[in-house]
Amino acid sequence: MKNPTASNMNRRNFIRITGITGAGLVIGLSTKANGDASVENLINASDSYELTPFVQIEKSGRITIFNPRPEIGQGTFQSIPALIAEELEVSLDQVTIQQTGGEKKFGPGQSAGGSASVRTSYMNLRKVGASAREMLISAAAQEWKVPESECYADQAMIYHKPTGKKLGYGELSEAASKIGVPKTPVLKDPKDFKILGKSSPRPDVPLKSTGKALFGIDAKTEGMVYASIERCPVFGGTLVSYDDSAAKKVKGVTAVETCERVFNGHKSTGVAVIAENYWAALQGRKALKVVWDYQGNEKFQLKDYEQSLRDAAKEEGAVAHNQGDFDKAFADAPVKLEAFYETPVVSHSPIEPMNCLASFTEGNKLEIWTSTQVPGSIMNEFSRTYGVPQENLKIHMFFNGGGFGRRLYPDYVHEAVQLSKKIGKPVKSMWTREDDTRMGPFRPMTFSALKAGLSAEGKAIAFQHKVISPTLSDKKDYDKTKADGTMTEGISEQKYEIEHMKNLYVHQYLHIPLAAWRAVTSTTLAFAHESFIDEMAVKAKTDPMAFRLGMLNKPSDTKNLLEKLKEVSQWDKPLPAGWGRGVAQYEFFAGLGGYVIEVSKKGKGIKIEKVFAVIDLGTVVNPNTVEAQVQGAAVMALTAAVKTGIDFKDGKSVQSNYNTNQLIRIHEMPKVEVHILANGGPKIKGVGEPGLPPFAPALCNAIFAATGKRIRKLPFDINNIG
Repeated sequence: MKNPTASNMNRRNFIRITGITGAGLVIGLSTKANGDASVENLINASDSYELTPFVQIEKSGRITIFNPRPEIGQGTFQSIPALIAEELEVSLDQVTIQQTGGEKKFGPGQSAGGSASVRTSYMNLRKVGASAREMLISAAAQEWKVPESECYADQAMIYHKPTGKKLGYGELSEAASKIGVPKTPVLKDPKDFKILGKSSPRPDVPLKSTGKALFGIDAKTEGMVYASIERCPVFGGTLVSYDDSAAKKVKGVTAVETCERVFNGHKSTGVAVIAENYWAALQGRKALKVVWDYQGNEKFQLKDYEQSLRDAAKEEGAVAHNQGDFDKAFADAPVKLEAFYETPVVSHSPIEPMNCLASFTEGNKLEIWTSTQVPGSIMNEFSRTYGVPQENLKIHMFFNGGGFGRRLYPDYVHEAVQLSKKIGKPVKSMWTREDDTRMGPFRPMTFSALKAGLSAEGKAIAFQHKVISPTLSDKKDYDKTKADGTMTEGISEQKYEIEHMKNLYVHQYLHIPLAAWRAVTSTTLAFAHESFIDEMAVKAKTDPMAFRLGMLNKPSDTKNLLEKLKEVSQWDKPLPAGWGRGVAQYEFFAGLGGYVIEVSKKGKGIKIEKVFAVIDLGTVVNPNTVEAQVQGAAVMALTAAVKTGIDFKDGKSVQSNYNTNQLIRIHEMPKVEVHILANGGPKIKGVGEPGLPPFAPALCNAIFAATGKRIRKLPFDINNIG
């Protein structure tokens, strides 16, 4: 259906496209629109806007709310529908939640990443619910021939206050669909919220707890076969030949085909064994005899690459940010200090390995069943890549068994589609846990060289953070005169008031597939940045909290957050002997979070005694979900700080599964006390990622306070600090 435009969108067309005979009332708006636009303007705008039906109310009374944000464990299956339900005056118990699958009618915002789901949908989706509510009220008022001001909505019913008459939404849906969309729907006062800001049960949790929830790996369709893919163990290697005679002797194996994996410009060919069941596909894969040309990449050792980063730190680098005159201020500073920080390669390691079921059929039709963070991008990209009209492409969305950024990249979806197209059957490709760990993509190691100049009184007057790393989409021909903003994320946006600052970026190519990890590069840069701020405080002989607040004279969210941390942690209260207390905060595109962590010396190691977290949101949808997200971020941050990470030797990943790529266990995880700053301000911030970056520096700053040992390289052995 052609999208309505300003020239053809009128009451008649609105009725026509809402499909009143089936759904009764369908209403929505574009997620491209800004939060201040009216619903009518959004609908009657230019071609860039389209009517996208997020709400369907059937005559039977059934209410369906469509969720455009994939559920990857972060709670969008509750939080996004809640935005609509609050204004529609229904509880989530009264609606059916349905995940969108990249369909054009739902607009471009069908993704989960960057902690963007709530912060970019908050006002728009509330207006969807408010518009539907006002149309239903108007329909009831017309039915009763009373003023709309005498009617109100509650629990999927419209009531007439003077008489007590009531009508259900289903009864009103057809009449409501004939009413013009409100120009400026009135949103509820936050003090009247029944859902938003309240701790609410997540509707996906019972499904997941009872095994009823379906993930991509559970997908099935008639006539499907399974695929397991052998890929070159050395990154950058190429396929020479393969012998599949033994593989084809395995019972159930039906075919052996090649497929290409393309990831950010890295291309590699794999050999897929296809079988009637997954076990046969896996056993057939093990029986393959493959000859690879490693292209000299078998000589690659991570330790050598790390040394190249240290050597590259001597380069001037590209300027990422410049204010004042850092070079002169640093040269003239009576007190100078420098430090070098290193962070490791880590894997995403979601509990559900990569998988996809794809069916390429006659008539140039493609059907995909998968767990992904980006159904909208898949719809657009795959339509172009495979020449399939979008109306012939169907994406079935499932719950994601973890994402952490990995499922932003559909390389594993491409593999299944290629194989289905080759053999003419639905193919379910499943990665093993070892595939997930060894094949990447990975969060890159990121090194930081820092300098600071202090006055004789200990005031910060000059600051520099130089980042040395590859880029996420690494290319040999990268222009080293330019700074990559993703790799210098947040370092120039901290609110500390330092007059002279020059931040730099030095690129060092890496041929291994790299990708955004939860909180992207802030996870590595915050460790260096906030640890070095502590080093400056020590050099200034000033309390670390007071030193930070001393650089925040202007009102800011950062200042509020640190003051809240100081309050909840009782920062000024003396600690027992052998204890230490550390603080860190970090603000970046996704939001703002901070920690105070207390540790104690235990023999040669350290025990984490208390963790206080503060996250600044502006507005909160579900406090329970926020608490869980911050706690989960702390788990990932601690894992990246003290567990092995990923090493490469002879061109291959050393780690292969959870036994060698270890995660934090329950008994190793301290309690995380979460405090939420939600002052109702206009700026809505993200939840999923801000709780991760400041954890490691707060921990290491606490360890220094307790032991005098400054940790500048991750990971470290928490049981043997030295």
